[in-house]
Amino acid sequence: MYTGNLTDSLCRHIGETVTVFTSSGGLSGSGFTGVLAAVSEDSIKLITCFGRAPNCPLGSSCTDGWGYNGGSRRNCGNILGSVTEIPLCKIVSFTHNAV
Repeated sequence: MYTGNLTDSLCRHIGETVTVFTSSGGLSGSGFTGVLAAVSEDSIKLITCFGRAPNCPLGSSCTDGWGYNGGSRRNCGNILGSVTEIPLCKIVSFTHNAV
């Protein structure tokens, strides 16, 4: 399958938020929205959920996954984000901002 025009168009939107619709059913048929992180010759990567920044960048204020900051307790764990990889051959369309 020739996907030259699709990959060219996708590459112009790397770093932007897009919604990608695939030829699949169920929840995936509603599309995937995220920041377009990479385009290869056979797939794309969307960052669909960003992880949060570390609460304890120095590490010294955390013990057993919990730390104190100005007397308030906070969780020092880091929630990972999520990446969705979509094969180009399954993309039906994608939506991006006009500007």
